[in-house]
This record gives sequence, C-alpha cells and structure tokens, in this order.
Amino acid sequence: MENAIEQFFAHLENALRTQSFVKLSLGKPTKQTSLQNLYIKPIETKKGAQLCFTKRYETQDITENFLVQEAILALKKHIETDFLTANLLCHDANFQLLFNKKKVPTLIKTKPTHTQPTNETHNRPKNYLVKNEPYLRHLGITNEQGEVLKNKQDKYRQINKYIEIMGNLVQNTQLPEAFCVADMGSGKGYLTFALYHYLHQVLGLNVQVVGVEMRQNLVDFCNETAQSLGYDQLKFVASTVQNYTQNIDVLIALHACDTATDDAIFKGLAANAALIVCAPCCHKQVRNSMEAVKNIRPITKHGILLERQAELVTDTIRALVLEHSGYKTKVFEFVQTEHTAKNLLITAQKIKTKNPEALQQVQELKLQFGVKEHYLEELLKA
Repeated sequence: MENAIEQFFAHLENALRTQSFVKLSLGKPTKQTSLQNLYIKPIETKKGAQLCFTKRYETQDITENFLVQEAILALKKHIETDFLTANLLCHDANFQLLFNKKKVPTLIKTKPTHTQPTNETHNRPKNYLVKNEPYLRHLGITNEQGEVLKNKQDKYRQINKYIEIMGNLVQNTQLPEAFCVADMGSGKGYLTFALYHYLHQVLGLNVQVVGVEMRQNLVDFCNETAQSLGYDQLKFVASTVQNYTQNIDVLIALHACDTATDDAIFKGLAANAALIVCAPCCHKQVRNSMEAVKNIRPITKHGILLERQAELVTDTIRALVLEHSGYKTKVFEFVQTEHTAKNLLITAQKIKTKNPEALQQVQELKLQFGVKEHYLEELLKA
C-alpha cells in the first residue's frame, strides 16, 4: 500500500499528465534549510512545458525552470528534508501533505480551489485565491451571479491579499494540530469569514476562528451568517480585547485604533500565541507623548510630519518589544495605498531565541525622539 508521500507524488504526476495541475507550494521549513518557501507553477517556454520554481529566502527570491521529470526529482529532495507541508492545487481537487513532529506524513484531500484552466504564460492575469465563495454574497461583496460589485472591488482585492499573506504565515508557523484564531475587532467579518473558509475549507486545517467585536449588532449578524453557511468552527463574541479570555494560538488585530493595537499585542504575548498579526491604525499616544527635542524640532513643527514620525516610532517599538519577547517580526505593506491608507502590517512568529538588545534599542529610540512612554511597554511592566 502506498504511503502518503507516494500518494502525493502520484497525484502530482497525474495532474501534470492530465494538465489539471495549477500550482504547488512548500512551507514549514526545517532547521536544515535556509529556504522559507518554495513555489512551483507551470509555464510555457521555448523549450516547451516546464515547471517554474521560485525559491524564497529571507532576503531574496531565486527562480529556476525545470523539465517535468527533473522538477519531480528536485521536489522529492525538498519534501520532508527541507519542508514539512506541501500544498498541491489541481482542477479536480487539492491535496495537502503534512508531517507531524515525528515526521509521519498525512495526506488530506479537499475540494478544488481552481476549477478553470490557467494561462501558462509568464504574463498571465492575476489568479486570485478567493473565488466565488458563498460568504462573499452574504457579506455583500458579490451579487447573486457571483460577480464582484463595482463598489467592492478594493475590498475583494484586500481579502485576496490578506488570504495570501495569512495562508503563508499559518503554514510556516509551528501550531498545534487543532488551533484557535482570535480576530480582535472583527467588525462586519469580511476578513474573518475569508480566513476561516481558506484555513478550514480549502487547506483542511482543524481550526476554530473567533471574531471579537464590541458591537452586538455586528456580532449577531456575523453569527447568523456563519450558521447559515454551516461554518461550525466560526463564531463571534461581544467583548473587548482586554476581557477576552479564551485560548489564543493566532492573534489578529487589523486596524485597531491607537493603543488598542498595543492591547491586542499584549493579549497575544500573555497567551504565548504562536503568531501575532497587526495592522495598526492611528498613533495618538506616542504623538502626544513626544517632546520637541532639539534634533527633531524641524519635524515636530509640521503636523503631518510629526504624525508620520510618530507612526514610525510607535511601530518600531512594537516590533522591538515583540523581538524581545521571542518573536521573529516583519513590517511591510499590506495592500497598495490606493486600496487603503492603513496598509502597514506587523507580523510576529514565535521562535526560541530572543533579541537581548531590543529593550535597550527601545530606550534609545525614546530618548532620541523625546518619547516619555510607550503604552505597550507600560503594559508589560504592569
């Protein structure tokens, strides 16, 4: 009887033979590799059909093209040795190969994400991860025919970019086999529904997602929508960030205003969350705390420049505090500024090592920019 790895490659070879192959991604790198991810897609070249490998390292991406048989041999060397997850997307089904802590493989089959043939050229159109899903119609993103409404195009792009980022982060974070996601300030639930559907329905992960929202009317609306869709592992609760007490493996706080972002980060740290993802909004606390020290007076006399400087200082300190607490942090643009002005994302993945110099760097930044106190730092002291 074939084991999970043999079955996985049998499905891959069949997909390539029948031209139902869409793409393949490898994640959860082992300690033996400096790679972060490996992405494979079909392309047409002058030499004929090939597979394009994009090898993602921390500071660069390297692309190589292989003939099919060469590609399969290369993949067999990477799977299990370099990566512990492999996601194969085909037109008829999706297949996920997972290795547990004992390196025992499991193969999971789910419904296909892509059912239409793809354009195998270098200049093919954008292939969105989120298709015509039922929740999009319930939330007013698409009409009855599954077409994205004109006034929701930006929201649709935002959802797709969010799923691309979160899917990659979750698959490359050490999480329990059954894990909990808390989405702080979930609002109407656009991104909460999208994340649940992708993790649970597409990737087949054992995940419970909880949307935490203060407004009871939105909580009721989202719970009714989740129930009507049969999303049993998705629920919404009326609560503040501070009062939420359930288990948290992944904490998300998108566009939490001012110090609410700090409250969310602190909640994630207190829960020892494996992954913390924040998109800050407003930075009043540090801006009001900044004194006009001599070297930055040319900046502080202009309101708009002071505001931007406060944003940089605030989020830099947040990233440093996370690094001190044993997290690998990244700060980057979420989506392009024409889609939303609040587009900065801070991601933090739990690792074993801490940055011993982080708190000293925080103190130096505060001194340099005349910051009396940073709210997150004060929460940690309490």
